[in-house]
Amino acid sequence: MKKLVTLVLALCLFAFAFNAMAAGKVMLYSSMQEAQLQAVKDAFEAKYPDVTMDYYFASGGKVITKMSTEAQAGQIEADLVWLGDPSDYEGFKNAGYLQQYTSAELDHIAPDYVDADGYYTAARLVTMGIAWCSLDGIGITAEEAPKTWKELLDPKWKDQIIMTDPAQSSPSKYWMAAMMQNEEYGPAYFEALRDNGLQLESGTTATHNVVAAGSYQVGICLDYVSANLMAEGSPLDFHYTTEDVVTMTSPVGIIANCANPDNAKLLYDFIISKEGQEVLVANNLVTVRDDVEMAIDTSAIAAVNMKVDFDDLAENTDNYLAKFNEIFNK
Repeated sequence: MKKLVTLVLALCLFAFAFNAMAAGKVMLYSSMQEAQLQAVKDAFEAKYPDVTMDYYFASGGKVITKMSTEAQAGQIEADLVWLGDPSDYEGFKNAGYLQQYTSAELDHIAPDYVDADGYYTAARLVTMGIAWCSLDGIGITAEEAPKTWKELLDPKWKDQIIMTDPAQSSPSKYWMAAMMQNEEYGPAYFEALRDNGLQLESGTTATHNVVAAGSYQVGICLDYVSANLMAEGSPLDFHYTTEDVVTMTSPVGIIANCANPDNAKLLYDFIISKEGQEVLVANNLVTVRDDVEMAIDTSAIAAVNMKVDFDDLAENTDNYLAKFNEIFNK
């Protein structure tokens, strides 16, 4: 009986300590769509009703600029950061922006998705593909839409192609750098795209919207943004390329010396947990876990994935971006 009382008291003390920790707020910086961030917020706050999840969302470039400015002032004001380009996180790590944390939620996540030094973990998979306008009368069909990156160079698409500026969008930057480092493409591919009239848009959502509106026939676009717009009835369609698919992990990391470290760990764990990943899948994102069901056959995508030298991207993405800017006279 005495042991039982001791056990009950211990459990009560644990519950009290846990509840004391699970209170207050947590701030996330992200380049995700606001509707998806709101879905994460709603689910997280339902699980931890005493913790308020705030977020700042903007393009990846703007988030990085904000982080850099705040770091120079003394402290990044976020508790976590969740962007689309994994190569950015090596820079964050080297700059001392992140702290190490080993989550208890890693059992169903492939080791390749977890930073070997424990500074970040992939929290979703993002893939670039080709979207097109499907408006009756001015749009095109899936059969007519380009199916490879090289088909975008066909003169019939001249002045009808758009993508998000890589300087503003983390996924666009990753795609651009992956293409730059690949000998099948490289700078010559972007010179050919320029000559075929490729235009740049400053915002990811805006890129997809102008394609849906018919201002451009095709776009180099994101799978999940396209899926969201299509689910809302937007006259947009999308497919993955039949070769050289560019998929990127979208990591989450905890900011070093953040104001709310305990709540940051709670949110980090929640995002990569089965429960959190199911929220993402319900909002047209691709999970990093092997125990979450999806309608998308990721094995088919993986079979045609472009091989990417991640170490090269981490070291040379800025150089690739400079070359891209030179080609497009930016």
